[in-house]
Amino acid sequence: MTTEQRRSLQAFQDYIRKTLDPTYILSYMAPWFREEEVQYIQAEKNNKGPMEAATLFLKFLLELQEEGWFRGFLDALDHAGYSGLYEAIESWDFKKIEKLEEYRLLLKRLQPEFKTRIIPTDIISDLSECLINQECEEILQICSTKGMMAGAEKLVECLLRSDKENWPKTLKLALEKERNKFSELWIVEKGIKDVETEDLEDKMETSDIQIFYQEDPECQNLSENSCPPSEVSDTNLYSPFKPRNYQLELALPAMKGKNTIICAPTGCGKTFVSLLICEHHLKKFPQGQKGKVVFFANQIPVYEQQKSVFSKYFERHGYRVTGISGATAENVPVEQIVENNDIIILTPQILVNNLKKGTIPSLSIFTLMIFDECHNTSKQHPYNMIMFNYLDQKLGGSSGPLPQVIGLTASVGVGDAKNTDEALDYICKLCASLDASVIATVKHNLEELEQVVYKPQKFFRKVESRISDKFKYIIAQLMRDTESLAKRICKDLENLSQIQNREFGTQKYEQWIVTVQKACMVFQMPDKDEESRICKALFLYTSHLRKYNDALIISEHARMKDALDYLKDFFSNVRAAGFDEIEQDLTQRFEEKLQELESVSRDPSNENPKLEDLCFILQEEYHLNPETITILFVKTRALVDALKNWIEGNPKLSFLKPGILTGRGKTNQNTGMTLPAQKCILDAFKASGDHNILIATSVADEGIDIAQCNLVILYEYVGNVIKMIQTRGRGRARGSKCFLLTSNAGVIEKEQINMYKEKMMNDSILRLQTWDEAVFREKILHIQTHEKFIRDSQEKPKPVPDKENKKLLCRKCKALACYTADVRVIEECHYTVLGDAFKECFVSRPHPKPKQFSSFEKRAKIFCARQNCSHDWGIHVKYKTFEIPVIKIESFVVEDIATGVQTLYSKWKDFHFEKIPFDPAEMSK
Repeated sequence: MTTEQRRSLQAFQDYIRKTLDPTYILSYMAPWFREEEVQYIQAEKNNKGPMEAATLFLKFLLELQEEGWFRGFLDALDHAGYSGLYEAIESWDFKKIEKLEEYRLLLKRLQPEFKTRIIPTDIISDLSECLINQECEEILQICSTKGMMAGAEKLVECLLRSDKENWPKTLKLALEKERNKFSELWIVEKGIKDVETEDLEDKMETSDIQIFYQEDPECQNLSENSCPPSEVSDTNLYSPFKPRNYQLELALPAMKGKNTIICAPTGCGKTFVSLLICEHHLKKFPQGQKGKVVFFANQIPVYEQQKSVFSKYFERHGYRVTGISGATAENVPVEQIVENNDIIILTPQILVNNLKKGTIPSLSIFTLMIFDECHNTSKQHPYNMIMFNYLDQKLGGSSGPLPQVIGLTASVGVGDAKNTDEALDYICKLCASLDASVIATVKHNLEELEQVVYKPQKFFRKVESRISDKFKYIIAQLMRDTESLAKRICKDLENLSQIQNREFGTQKYEQWIVTVQKACMVFQMPDKDEESRICKALFLYTSHLRKYNDALIISEHARMKDALDYLKDFFSNVRAAGFDEIEQDLTQRFEEKLQELESVSRDPSNENPKLEDLCFILQEEYHLNPETITILFVKTRALVDALKNWIEGNPKLSFLKPGILTGRGKTNQNTGMTLPAQKCILDAFKASGDHNILIATSVADEGIDIAQCNLVILYEYVGNVIKMIQTRGRGRARGSKCFLLTSNAGVIEKEQINMYKEKMMNDSILRLQTWDEAVFREKILHIQTHEKFIRDSQEKPKPVPDKENKKLLCRKCKALACYTADVRVIEECHYTVLGDAFKECFVSRPHPKPKQFSSFEKRAKIFCARQNCSHDWGIHVKYKTFEIPVIKIESFVVEDIATGVQTLYSKWKDFHFEKIPFDPAEMSK
């Protein structure tokens, strides 16, 4: 397969995802797919549906390196009966499939009526040529086992995925043949674009259908975050956009070529505004010249969302659109992709890395840069790193042209400002960072904006905590006992950390544990065996203290039962692992109290008043409006799980169908949600049928496309003014409400300060907008010159690698693992260890989630082999033809052989030793 074919397959993958059920072609793909990949795709279909399965299938497909797989894929489509898709991919012409969109849209709208009026067994033989053979069998099977309505639902699902250009006409003929009344609604001759809304409504009225053909006004204007890209594209991208007046007002300064920060509320259509600017920019170039746009998105879900919107609009106009994220960057030639496309959607670190490497020599390659959520342009954020490069070019007198800069945000923020003057300075610094000469807000069309974006009504609920807390009393006693055991091992325990007056069940106590753990990792004694014993013991004691502290936090905000389940899971995992004498003792102490804890957690008098209040709010709001859609924001992932379990187990809340949304990062030993899982839950929430309440951490604050909600609940959740505006902006429906529920008066006070800061921000922007533009530019230039001087004066020389050999010791037990002289670097960021000696130091266990990434196949996890340690050291992989370990520096302590000084590193890049590249020839010696 050629690079061009691979790129085309990526470009048209949305069509494939909407059409292909990969489980129908997997048997034909056996020569190329491993058995576990086939099972994974099958499981994805069973759990999440054919579209997510197709996404996973395409991911595996595009990672294939063997010869002939592309032809094999086409043959598989042909054998399975996907003739339309086969033809489209072979010619790279999807016009026929694209034309089916309007009928898919009509069928989606008529689906409730279809299910009640159609008897699939009457028309299935006439439709067989439009479906896959297996689909026909499945429809008949469902009709037989679950009834005709379920069969009709399956038939709709199959038709919506059909790649046969004649299926709308065939369906019409089949309905007319059976004299089915539904044929009056199924309009094929003119097509949905030509059908007057009133005509369709009239036809529906005569058939008692309670659906009306009308677009959400938000969707008609490509409103940011108000409808998924797939819905945006259904009708709007077939017809010209019609911008609102306030959107034109926001776009105007940028269309005049000015570097602009566009500050407007969530839900007003900033994505659409950026499309208007982008289109105007690309069209302004004279014959023979071309523009090149880069759009930056911080989060992968936002990146996916914007890539879809930009592709669907601009590819129709002949522009080439592509995207590169951290997930795909390793497999693509970035320089070539930037060179060959007109619009590139990027996660910003990609550009930072390529500017550093020199693969992209200068920002002059772009003519327009758009920064989504541009308030992040500060400190060492990738946005700021890109703009440092821009400003160095601007202030250094470089001859290369600089791109126009556009920033999009719902709130520029005010930092730590105490008054309007300080807020003004903060906003000017942001403008200087983005080289913006204008802040565009809606001033002349406010009335129109307020008709589109509804500001939710804000309520504060101060709730009392439990009067007595027997659960906390028991856990606190266990924690005191554990602290005493730790002090017996190390009398200097208090001196290992400077944090005093710590209280159980707080972030401050968590901070103390982290400090103690870091200190004991580099704690040294003349007797190395004794040092190892003490460090390992302290690691175990503090790990248990951390879990108890987590449980107290869960109990404080949720049920005692949830906190106890959390601890029971932890001790169950402890028993399954090393389980040495210390762990046996700590487990026994917990189990001695288990019956009492079970009794306390079941006692109805120990109900959490905060949950009772939350239950009251939800009952009240859903009673007033059963169609309510809610986002419930919480601080931690543990609390997300606890509140989901509480809702599902509460008979008073049986009307709720909760979904959860958490970040993708890893915290402690807990991995976050995968990207497909995030997308799946968001799609289900948007459909507002599978879930009517979403319990989310801060990942839902910013940028991600979330369905319109009319109820936002901040459960012990408060941040800065930017976070406040973004979370509040999730409640967009008319008459929406936002509740802040807390037992801490300080939380309410902090939110009230945020509201004051929002007013300061708005006042400051209005003041800035009255300044003379030349005066403002001069102010910005002064800030930029000053900041560059500070940057240049603080620039550190590149560290000289330390060529002295060092020891890597296990962070938990201090056992010698290897020497840096044996460490080799693979592809600049993966670290392995040569020699048989290291193989004796670790044990392997099968990886719970084996997978292929880039040139690596993850197969096993590796752990310290020392008895009763089992500390996680990394993974075992197959790299090309080599079976090798890949270690993570955060699992080790680095010891200087000459001085004995021990140091901790959290990232390899911070450890400046002589890094020798991996050489396959060394492996063969």
